[in-house]
Amino acid sequence: MRISVVDVGSNTVRLVVADAQDGVPLPVHTEKWRLRLSEQVKPGDSIPEEAVERLVGAVRAASRTATRWGATAPLAFATAVVRNAPNRREVLRTVHARTGVSLCTLPGELEAELTFLGARRWMGWRAGPLALLDIGGGSLEVAFGRGRLPDFVASLPLGAQKLTHEFFADEDPPDPRRIRELRRKVRHQLRDVAARIRWEGPRTAAATSRTFQQLGRLCGAAPGRHGPFVERKLTRSDLSEAIDRLTPLSAAERALLPGISAPRAAQSLAGAVVAHTVMKLTALGSVTICPWAIREGIMLRQIEDGASWWAEVSRLDEEEAVAPEPPVPLRIAGAPATS
Repeated sequence: MRISVVDVGSNTVRLVVADAQDGVPLPVHTEKWRLRLSEQVKPGDSIPEEAVERLVGAVRAASRTATRWGATAPLAFATAVVRNAPNRREVLRTVHARTGVSLCTLPGELEAELTFLGARRWMGWRAGPLALLDIGGGSLEVAFGRGRLPDFVASLPLGAQKLTHEFFADEDPPDPRRIRELRRKVRHQLRDVAARIRWEGPRTAAATSRTFQQLGRLCGAAPGRHGPFVERKLTRSDLSEAIDRLTPLSAAERALLPGISAPRAAQSLAGAVVAHTVMKLTALGSVTICPWAIREGIMLRQIEDGASWWAEVSRLDEEEAVAPEPPVPLRIAGAPATS
C-alpha cells in the first residue's frame, strides 16, 4: 500500500508519499510548496482571497503529485494558521470544491497525540517514559506517555509566529523588555502543564518541528544533509546562549546564521524563548531532535488502525464546517478537559 499525507502549515504545504511496508512508512517522495501564510495572516485574522488561491493551487499540485506516485487519496490536514482563522469553514469548503481533496483541521490535542506517536516509534521503547515538545507557528504541543499513545496532551497558543506578531511586530531587533514580557507570558501559560511533566518524571524528551530543528543546527547539531539517523541533541544551556546570540540581531542578520532560514528568521527568537522556557519549567536539561512528527504519526495510525479513524476525524471536521453551530468538541483520550 502506498499512502500520502499533505500538511498545510504556516509557511509551506508539504507532501509525503510513503510505502507502508512491514508497518513502517518508508518515504518514496517528498515535495513542498511555499505559501508563507504566516506573512499574510496575522493571528486572529481571516485568510485573504489571494492566499486561499495559492493554497488551492498548492493542494491541487500535491494531490496530482501523489496520484502520479501511485498513492491513495491524500490524508490532508491544516495546522493552526487555518484552524484559528475566522473564515476556516469557507477555506475548507473552497479547497474541497476546487481540488477534490478533503482538507481538515485537527484539534491541537490530536496534533500532540499524533506527533507523540511518530516520536515514540522513532525513539523506540528503550526511551521509556517519554516527553514530547513541538513548537509550531501558532501553537505549542506538549505530551507525555509510557506507551504507544500519550497519557497526557496539551496544546497552548504559544507558537513562534503568533508570539512574534504579538510581541515583536514593531521592533527589529526587539527591545529586551519585550523579550522579558514574552518570557513571563510563556511561564504563566505553561505553569500547570510544566508541573504535570515534572511530576511524571520523563526518562527521555523528544522535540520535533522545524523550529527545534533550526535551533538545534544553530547550537551545533549536524546539518540535515547528514541524514535522519545522526543523533541530534539540544541542551538548555546551549539554548540560553542562542537567545543571547539572537537577541541583538535583526531578522535579516539572523537569516545569515547556521540553520536559520530566511522565512523563519523573524520568528526564531520567539521560538528560542519558548523552547528554553518550556525546558526550564519542565526540568529538562536536553532534548533529542526527532525527525518523525505529525505526518509520520498520521501514516502510522493509518497503517495500524485502518482508514476508519481518519474518516471519523474528517467527518467531524466536515460537519463542523457546515454546521450552523459548533458541535461538541472531539475528545482525545488522555487529554485534559477544556472549557
